[in-house]
Amino acid sequence: MDSPMCLVENADGELHVVPGAIKYLMGLNQQVVVVAVVGLYRTGKSYLMNKLAGKRQGFALGATIQSKTKGIWMWCVPHPEKRDHTLVLLDTEGLGDVEKGDSKNDAWIFSLAILLSSTLVYNSRGTIDNQAVENLQYVSELTERIKVNSSSAASSSHDDEEGGDAQFVQFFPNFVWTIRDFTLLLEIDGRNVTEDEYLEHSLELRKGGGKKNLMYNLPRECIRNYFPSRKCFVFPTPTTPANMPHLDSMDEADLCGSFRKVADTFCCFIFQESRTKTVKGGHKVTGRMLGHLVKTYVETIAKGSVPCLENAVLAMAQIENQAAVDEGQAVYQRGMEEVKALFPVAMGQISAHHLRSDHQATQAFMKRSFKDENGDFLKALAVAIAKHYADLLIQNEDASEKKCVALLEKLSVPMAQKIKEGIYATPGGYELYCSHHDNMVAQYRAEPDKGVRAEEILEQFLRDKSLEKNSILQADKKLTENEKKIHEEKERSAVLEQEKKAAEEKRLEMERTMEDDRRSKDEKLKQMEEKMKEEMKQQERDFHRALECKMQEQKDLLEKGHKEKADLMRQEIEEFKNSNKPEKEGGGFLESTVMPVLRLGLDAANTFFQYKLMRGAFMK
Repeated sequence: MDSPMCLVENADGELHVVPGAIKYLMGLNQQVVVVAVVGLYRTGKSYLMNKLAGKRQGFALGATIQSKTKGIWMWCVPHPEKRDHTLVLLDTEGLGDVEKGDSKNDAWIFSLAILLSSTLVYNSRGTIDNQAVENLQYVSELTERIKVNSSSAASSSHDDEEGGDAQFVQFFPNFVWTIRDFTLLLEIDGRNVTEDEYLEHSLELRKGGGKKNLMYNLPRECIRNYFPSRKCFVFPTPTTPANMPHLDSMDEADLCGSFRKVADTFCCFIFQESRTKTVKGGHKVTGRMLGHLVKTYVETIAKGSVPCLENAVLAMAQIENQAAVDEGQAVYQRGMEEVKALFPVAMGQISAHHLRSDHQATQAFMKRSFKDENGDFLKALAVAIAKHYADLLIQNEDASEKKCVALLEKLSVPMAQKIKEGIYATPGGYELYCSHHDNMVAQYRAEPDKGVRAEEILEQFLRDKSLEKNSILQADKKLTENEKKIHEEKERSAVLEQEKKAAEEKRLEMERTMEDDRRSKDEKLKQMEEKMKEEMKQQERDFHRALECKMQEQKDLLEKGHKEKADLMRQEIEEFKNSNKPEKEGGGFLESTVMPVLRLGLDAANTFFQYKLMRGAFMK
């Protein structure tokens, strides 16, 4: 993407997605790292995003008191350090714009930035004083504007979210506070401190009750609870006040050296520490999936509802999983085109192509699908592949029949001509007929690549020719009646032997088809089990990360003497543990509950059944 484009338009206080931006995301199949910047208007947010993009210009900087960015703008660039990842930069409309004067609209912009990003950069100016913290008032409203579980999406009560703030911690982005035009010394009580220590000191809670302390602590508690992973950068003034309006056109070398050093450190941190965007369940997000999320969240807000992480993921899973089925089918069909062009082929050849293409199709499905908890979409793919394979088996049989019939017709022309000429209507003619007939059959058998119906078509041909053969036998004056009976019995035995060969040919084909079904099912079960186990591991990693953060927060509260708050935190931690028990049952839960259902469903994806259905074997 050469330059930023508007992703979410903010017109007259209403949010709308921009179709062109969604279309761009839908074509982006790489996983994404999403960095969003929020903050008061005219605080220099856009400069930071241009710096992350590696460009001097891009997001509008502006040099007046008016806010330049409206809505949410997006810039997708190759990630400088994560291979096969795209860095998505989201520059949001400045909060507190006096021309807009709509705090509710600001709150939704802030909420969207949190929902869409893997790292949230809050940009402010001056120092982290009480006013700077209070400007983050939207943090204290997050539970009213974002729900984790669908069961509580219709309610505005924070208590409905089982596990409390810990549920949000699993899915919220890392938090980075950037302070611009910082002119103070990094000292606390005469002691030098780091930027992070400065931030933590600013977020310390006051002891005691009372409305004043409650109001002071509320935004700080929210920041501590929702964003346990916090980082701070303090930027000195980049240039003289006279040059500030021309910041976007100035060379980097003309900026203050200490400012450039902090900016470079900030960029390195973002590039190295920002995680790939994930959604509830630990699933990594691609550009295409991000496009679905943007649409879902903005449309939900436009309807006056509260965005729900679980509902958004379920809606996205339905779309992505159906697309995964379609992609798997396309991979399978492309894989079978090569062997289809060679029809007729032996059963072993089409079987080998089928198993290879089926494996590739399942891999393609697994790569794109997620949250297919009952395996319904995998079953849909298996059924689609079984139907396509059954259809190809029939096409291969038909091609074999066509080739074999044409070959026998061609080989029997000389004998038909001799019959017309009466060559076999003489004493000893039957012996000559049999010699020519055996030679024709030998030529037929010697012909390669006749396909899977070679014996069956030969059996039909011999049965059709038996009347002609018997007529020549009975007309041969050279043979006695006893010799004729011996030849008749010999002919019946030959026809029966050919019937056995045709039946064996059919049996082997069906056995191979059923073996293919078994191997295909085993392969799908294996890949699905591996995928589900990895998803469970990711969920457990997210759970432990959130748990460790909350336990550290509880420890900090105890050390600072906030025993009552620490006790509440302990209770919340216990609720969080209990609410996550199903995810922690691991392989036992998977093997006892999920896999049996999936096995049963895949049994329906039966090529043999589909084949018989297409051949009309079940029709009366």
